[in-house]
Order: sequence, then structure tokens, then C-alpha cells
Amino acid sequence: MKLKKSLVVLSISAALLSACAENSVSEKGQANSITNKQGDVTSNIKAQEVIVASKKANELFDAIFTEGVERSPMMQTYLGIKTDYDKWDDISEENTLKELALSKADLKRVKALDINSLDAQTKISYRLFVQRLENEIADHQWRFHNYPVNQMFGFHSQVPAFLINQHSISNIKEAKDYIARVNGSKTLILQLIEQLKLRESKGIIAPKFVFSHVIRDSNNILVGAPFDKEKGENSTLLNDFESKITKLSVSNDEKSALIGELNNALINNLKPGYEQLISYLKQLKTKADDRDGVWKFPNGDAYFKNALQRTTTTDLTSEEIHKLGLSEVDRIHDEMRVIMKKVNFKGDLNAFFNFMRDDKQFYYADNEAGKAKYLQEAVALIDDMEGRLDSLFLTKPKAKLKVKAVESFREKSAGKAFYQQPAPDGSRPGIYYANLYDMASMPIYQMAALAYHEGLPGHHMQIAIKQELTGIPKFRKFGGYTAYTEGWGLYSELVPKEIGLYQDPYSDFGRLAMELWRACRLVVDTGIHTQKWTREKGIEYYATNTPNAKSDAVKMVERHIVMPSQATAYKIGMLKIIELREKSKVELGDKFDIREFHDVVLKNGPVPLNILSELVNSYIKDKQA
Repeated sequence: MKLKKSLVVLSISAALLSACAENSVSEKGQANSITNKQGDVTSNIKAQEVIVASKKANELFDAIFTEGVERSPMMQTYLGIKTDYDKWDDISEENTLKELALSKADLKRVKALDINSLDAQTKISYRLFVQRLENEIADHQWRFHNYPVNQMFGFHSQVPAFLINQHSISNIKEAKDYIARVNGSKTLILQLIEQLKLRESKGIIAPKFVFSHVIRDSNNILVGAPFDKEKGENSTLLNDFESKITKLSVSNDEKSALIGELNNALINNLKPGYEQLISYLKQLKTKADDRDGVWKFPNGDAYFKNALQRTTTTDLTSEEIHKLGLSEVDRIHDEMRVIMKKVNFKGDLNAFFNFMRDDKQFYYADNEAGKAKYLQEAVALIDDMEGRLDSLFLTKPKAKLKVKAVESFREKSAGKAFYQQPAPDGSRPGIYYANLYDMASMPIYQMAALAYHEGLPGHHMQIAIKQELTGIPKFRKFGGYTAYTEGWGLYSELVPKEIGLYQDPYSDFGRLAMELWRACRLVVDTGIHTQKWTREKGIEYYATNTPNAKSDAVKMVERHIVMPSQATAYKIGMLKIIELREKSKVELGDKFDIREFHDVVLKNGPVPLNILSELVNSYIKDKQA
């Protein structure tokens, strides 16, 4: 575009010279030639300057990202890097202050760049990187406004999950690194206790219901050998370690020695660390109450306003989100009534909900055979979708996708389903986890929508592609925005319907039930944190307005309580993607190509919703040109 503009200017200049000067034809030609050469040289110099400046900026972004990874052994492992494979992150308050100082210094380094000298894609990177650092610095004041141990996440459950799912063992050194991490777990847990004590001193204590979950899950880690040899079975971590070293090409004596070292680490370090955590949690529980919203925090209203902005990447207020949720609930209820008529159900919507919730035809047996059948059919759904991707996408992920049940040690507390990203080097596939602890909360009619959301064309498509992108800095490949990520996941539940899937009315009802669930989240999350709804009122709202099992409602409300604002991202993000797609259709008409639109959304990596709007608007203008 810049070259074309330069040529237009040169043409006008040449015409003026021709009209005003009394030169010969040869003189005019010579003047024209000189002018064109000067313009080309100037244009080339500017283009080269942009290339150099953009390269320098991207090198800085990658350098800062890499420096952060080098300070985080756990992030290294998530990224498939094994430099500090024997260590955990430092979560002490002292290190938090060091990280704050580094963020301030990094912001100065980035702001020293001249944004006007960068190419379009690097300008986006600059804006995102500055925003990321400014948010980190601004959010330091809210660092204690959370519950670092809860039923959704925390190092009490992350330690075993990380070792099992992230720490692969391909040689003796990596086996010893595993043992070193088990030995180091006590220091990590003691740092965690200190973080909990800092929050306790500020009156930030999780509600009572949280403690039974985290104490139970922590105790589960200490079940089996070597902690309790009489049970006749290995503990979760010993079982994992033995299964991994079995595959090593080393002698049985070496394997036995490694197992002995791990047993010592489990007994001498991990066990006392967890025992101290459990003891402290029991003590802290006596100080907990039943107030559920963050309105109880110091400056709780300001904190929640900030949390909503970070989660949704919009300026929507809690009240606006609450009203939007109520409106979406009404719309989806009306669509469900249409399905009721299609299947000739007699009764009102709540009666239909009860039918869908309770009728055994919609659930597999709560036994090993039923769980195996669920996983088998989830795999079949994803395999079928994989065969249809060419009609929807130009770019597809290289990483493989695996379907897996949530492990037993955390299945009682974990969410309904979730996705774990693949290793960037291809050594570990993406994983769609289905929680089969309670089959009554995993209806068959929701199976398709769940598989599409967590697997294809949902999170696996999106997250694997972003990791495989070239030409953008690492922080964009490995970062994320919840509204973008979860908005895409929910949008991915709708897309299959648009290509002819969900032919069974009950399956389509399941899709709507999943969308309804996300609409209710807007209502309940804001209700709890700004309108002082109780846990019980939130559960009742879900139970009355959705067909989901009550156990789903309990887990969801408890999630709202410990992860304020997070669940609002899904519907806000989905609505924005649909809005941008419909705008593209209207403005482009016959030129609209769904595959190109999806490329715009996915091939720039995760971005805030306002940046996504800018990218789509640029796509529209380019297609119209």
C-alpha cells in the first residue's frame, strides 16, 4: 500500500513538471527517471528501517519472555524445556517483590521502543506487551485478593498433577529430577502456607465449604505406599514413578534404587509438608465463615470491577453483565421450548428439565463399562469432527489430541471437563479431560458439545495453533486472554450445528443447555460478588433455570466463589466473535469465507476483544479493496 501511494505522488509530480517546464522530451524523461529513482530509494530506506525496528522489538519481547521462563522451572516444563527439571517455582513474598521490580524495569525497556517505526503486526505486539506489563504492575495491589488453595486449583493438587502429567522420564537423570522435585515439595508447601497466613492477616479467608475439599484432596496424596503399606497399593505418586521408570533401559537394581530414593523423598519431605498444610488448614477452617462474595474483601468492589475488566477485556459493569445474562437465559429458554414441541413433550420447561435430568436413557452406567463407553464415544465425535475441518479452517493444528478421564486423586473436586495444552515440541499431545467421577453429571446429550468445546474445533484447535504460529513473539504464542480463549470454546459448540451436526433434537438441546449454563454464569457470578447472593441462592438459580444435575450447580457456584469473574468470559467472548462474524458477512456479502474469518481469529494468537475487533475490521477492509 505504501509503494502504491509513493507512485501516485510521483505521477502527479511528473505531470506538473511536464505542464510547467519548457524542457525537451529527453529532459523531461531524464527528470522523471531521477524522481522515480529518488522515490524508490526513499521508500526502500523506510521499508528497511521498519524491518530492522520490528526485528529489534520482537527480539526484545522474546528476550523478556525468555528471561521470565528462565526464572520459572515449572513454566519451563510446561513448554517442554528441561533446564531446571529438578526445581519448583519460588512463590515467596520476597520473590513476588523481585518480580514486580523486574516488570517495572521491563516496561521501561519496552516503552523505549518507537511504536511508529514498527510494522502492523509488531505494533499489536507492542500494545499487548505494554498492556500486559502495566496490568501486572497495577494488579500487584490485589495479589492477596484470592484463595491460593481451593477446590479448583492450588499447589496442594498441582504438585501431584504436575509430576504425573508434565514430568516425563526418559533417562536416569530425569528420574532423579523427579525425586528432587518430590524432595523440594516441602519447601514449596511451606511457602504456600506462608502465603495463606499473609491473607489470613488481612481477613481474606476462603468460605467454610472450601476446606473440606482441600483437606480431603491433600489427605488423598498420602494414601497408599510408602505412607500406608498395609493398604496393599501404591500411592498416586509412587504408582506414577514406577510406571515411568519401568520403560527405562536400565537394570532392575538401578530401578529399585530409584524407587528407594523416591520413597525416602515421599516420607521425609512430601509427607511432612502436606501434614503441616493439612494441620494449618484445619486451624484456618475454624476462622472461616459462610460469606461467599468478594464484597467481603478490603476494597472488594474495586477489586471485582478490575477482575471483570481483566477477564472480559471490556468495560462492561457488573450490572450490565448481570442484565445481559438474564436476557440470554430468556432467549435460550425460548429455543428450548421449540425442541420440546419437536419431541412431543407434554409439560412446561421445568418438567422437561426434570425429564432430561432424571431419565436413565440419557446417562451411561456409573461403572467402568459406562465410563469406557463415554470415552470411546467422545473419541468418535472428535475423530468425526477432524474429518470435517477443511470446510471450516485453512489452518489446522499439527499437535495430536488425546481424550482422557480425570485422574482419581482429583476427580471429586475437578471441573466437568477441561483441556491441557500440548508441549510445543510435540513430545506431549493436547489432552481433553472428561470428569467421569459422577456419571449423573455427564449426560449423553451434552457429550458432543463438550467434545467440540474442549477438543475440536475448540480449545485444541485454538491453543495448538497459537503455539505453532511463526512470526509472532513467544509471549503471544504462550499467553492468553480468558474472554478470547473461552469465547472461542463456546463459539465452537455452535459451529458444528451450522454444518449440519446435532441432528438429534436431544443433542441440540444439550448444546443449548451448555450455552444456557454459560448465560446463567453471567447472572450468578455477578449476583454473588456484587449483589451478595449466597451460595445457596446461586445453586437454586442454576437448579431452577437449567437441566443440569444439582451436583453441577454446586460445583459451578463454588467455582464462582473462588474464581470471581472468570466464568463471565465464555458468553462475553462468544457474543463478540458472533457479532464480528455477522458484521463480516453483512459487509462482505459473497466475498465472505468462513475459513478466512476463522484464520483471522486464530492466526493472530490470543488477543483482547478490542484488538480482535480491529483485526476483523482490517480483514473486511482488505477484502473490500
